[in-house]
Amino acid sequence: MDKFVIEGGRPLYGEIEVQSAKNAVLPLLAAAVLTEERVAIHKCPRITDVLNMAQILCELGCKTKFEGDTLVIDGAQAANHEIPAALAKELRSSVFMLGSVVARFGKARIAYPGGCDIGLRPIDLHLNGLRRLGVSVTEDGGYIDCTCEEIEGAEVVLDCPSVGATENIMLASVTARGTTVIRNAAKEPEIVDLQNFLNCMGGKVAGAGTSTVIIEGVKKLHGAEYTPIPDRIEAGTFLIASAMCGGELTLHNADADNLASLLHKLREISCKITAKDDKIYIKSGMRFSPKIIETSPYPGFPTDLQAPMCALACICEGSTVVVENLFETRFKHVPELIRMGADVTVRGRSAFIRGVKALHGADVFASDLRGGAALTLAAISAEGLSAVSDLSYIDRGYSDFEYKLRSVGARIRRVRV
Repeated sequence: MDKFVIEGGRPLYGEIEVQSAKNAVLPLLAAAVLTEERVAIHKCPRITDVLNMAQILCELGCKTKFEGDTLVIDGAQAANHEIPAALAKELRSSVFMLGSVVARFGKARIAYPGGCDIGLRPIDLHLNGLRRLGVSVTEDGGYIDCTCEEIEGAEVVLDCPSVGATENIMLASVTARGTTVIRNAAKEPEIVDLQNFLNCMGGKVAGAGTSTVIIEGVKKLHGAEYTPIPDRIEAGTFLIASAMCGGELTLHNADADNLASLLHKLREISCKITAKDDKIYIKSGMRFSPKIIETSPYPGFPTDLQAPMCALACICEGSTVVVENLFETRFKHVPELIRMGADVTVRGRSAFIRGVKALHGADVFASDLRGGAALTLAAISAEGLSAVSDLSYIDRGYSDFEYKLRSVGARIRRVRV
């Protein structure tokens, strides 16, 4: 179990290149199953979740390889419809494969997906959506089996705007007979990116980014080359790091429009921020309390940045209330922050944070991806020496995390345990 050893208390100065979005790349890899032709994903991050998804594609019979920072997928020989349980349990996004695999092969079998333990994430919306498209779905012994001779376009109304369900229905219906309309669809930028990729492959998808997505089924998709959108969560993580540590950072390959809710909060605590083209510049300020942070679906404040913002609020002047509306157990980082001197009380889905002058070093443990990132930020801003253990979570979503932080002045190194 690797760990970071960190000597905190240094300001951050310099420039960081933001990776392509993890939450965009994974559904794009699922979409690659829909064609027998070559697909190339440029600027593809070599994070654990991507590597696991690529291995799932190999188990289906696809050939995958990295050519520099481009992941190439050849699905010409794909024939298997079963996704191994060992891989499905490694990442939540394996559930995206249901729609694309049943669309191509007429059947799919997958174990219940895994991922970070941040609360209940039922996949009923995915399965009910597939049923609306004429797919027969059975659940037995921890496995999901889907079969369908021909997927039929239909109207699908989601009970809530689930990102994963929206993407799964898009994947299943892009080659269906007829037109599919998804109502109450999720509006995240990653949905728009999937639409653009499917259209590059010959699909006819419109409306992504709004609450209604319309998919006109086509008979066949072809290969494509594509560069995914920047990772707004990684960009947000580094912006919060700058706000915590002081100094000045410039992020490249960053989309400010997709980070509007975070940038508003950072300006609220007196950070100076300017954005132009694909660059975001931040200079840290006085760190006044952000008062309230409440997560909600896009364009609201992202749940994936809740943990890093909790870490920031711990060293802001004044009090902050953090309300987590999406996942019921996403405060597992709080006890670890308290070990570093934070003053936080959790009641239900709310965390009440009273800012302290500084955190101190401690040995802490990551229990999920974004919580692990938050603890790393806390450590690089804290006084003294810290260790952040179980980096397997962080490696799922951040490529070269420690190298990027070290390049801008953080004293951080990875130690093999």
